[in-house]
Amino acid sequence: MNYFTEQGLTEDECRQKIRMKYGERARVMIQKSIRIGGVFGLFTKEGVEMTGIIPRDYPSHTAGQGASPLDFQKEKEKVLAVASRQDKAASDQEKTEVIQQTILNEVLDLKKKLHTPPGEEHPTLTRIGEILDLNDFSPGYSKKILDRMKKEFSLEVLNDYDQVQDQVVDWIGESIAIFTPEPPKKQPRIMILVGPTGVGKTTTIAKLAAVFGPGNKGGRPLSVRMITIDNYRIGAKLQVETYGDIMNIPVSCVDNYSDLRKTIALYAEDVDLILVDTIGRNPRDSVEIAEMKQLLSACGSAAEVHLAAAATTKYSDLREIFQQFEPFNYRSVIITKLDETIRVGNVLSALADKGKSVSYITDGQHVPDDLHKAEVIPFLINLEDFKINRDRIEKHFSGRE
Repeated sequence: MNYFTEQGLTEDECRQKIRMKYGERARVMIQKSIRIGGVFGLFTKEGVEMTGIIPRDYPSHTAGQGASPLDFQKEKEKVLAVASRQDKAASDQEKTEVIQQTILNEVLDLKKKLHTPPGEEHPTLTRIGEILDLNDFSPGYSKKILDRMKKEFSLEVLNDYDQVQDQVVDWIGESIAIFTPEPPKKQPRIMILVGPTGVGKTTTIAKLAAVFGPGNKGGRPLSVRMITIDNYRIGAKLQVETYGDIMNIPVSCVDNYSDLRKTIALYAEDVDLILVDTIGRNPRDSVEIAEMKQLLSACGSAAEVHLAAAATTKYSDLREIFQQFEPFNYRSVIITKLDETIRVGNVLSALADKGKSVSYITDGQHVPDDLHKAEVIPFLINLEDFKINRDRIEKHFSGRE
């Protein structure tokens, strides 16, 4: 005899399949309820499974007599054995489905732990966003920080606010580029300070002269000269000459390309450093900018141009200043008046957005005490409402001036 096993959602469906496949001779021996369909044991439906036999044609001497009771008993035993094996297989499948369901539940639970539900902002993200806004960071800068937090921090880490804010402070510090001057290809080294009116260029020039000339703050004393082309602002010439007299540093005043070139040539033989103070310009006046660039070309292509910008300037204006002074190919930015603000996010955002480095910081009017070589740490300790661990950030940023 041949054996068969068929499944269906109902008993009628199952019997109809048997009749269509095996004919009227097929005899059902065992019937049971099962679960069919689904994925990983999910979404299954209740169904019926039938197992039975199909009698073969017997030799002629048995024709008309039907199969003997003994034959049917043997076949029934075979069917029961087949059914037993199927039950075991079904049992193993059920065990597998249970394991799969358990794993799926664990994965779903882990997903809940790792991700904040859509539409909900984690309190740590909200708090960091508020502090970035408080420090006047630009919307674009803040978004990059918050997007990085969402990408790199699990829910478990976000729950540890101190750990998160320490990492955010590190990210801010790592976004600050510090200017490293290259050794001048030839003497003298020429530093030109450009920038808008009122940012403190003349005072900064005097501070630089005081640092490099007498050799303050551990530096080697250099032979320094100051040149000013700001002959139009009332008192500008007198101011720089007064600084020069106090420090015993010669000062020259020029107002055209030819005079500037001659003065540079005059100092070329025996001077280590020439500092050039310029007229404050309106960054929106392209004609003035072009005229200044033409005049300063007398200093030669090796001259270092540094842009002076006040820390008190709002972010959008800083971006415009950085952009409008691009024709000067300035090497770095000197941040002035840091003592006049408690927030530095505007400065750090503009520097990062425009890819500019910072070379010096000024934080007062005293010459030369209030001029400092740029470092990451002074910016970080000025961040408001962040818990700044001074020892930790000094260790993290040691060696990064």
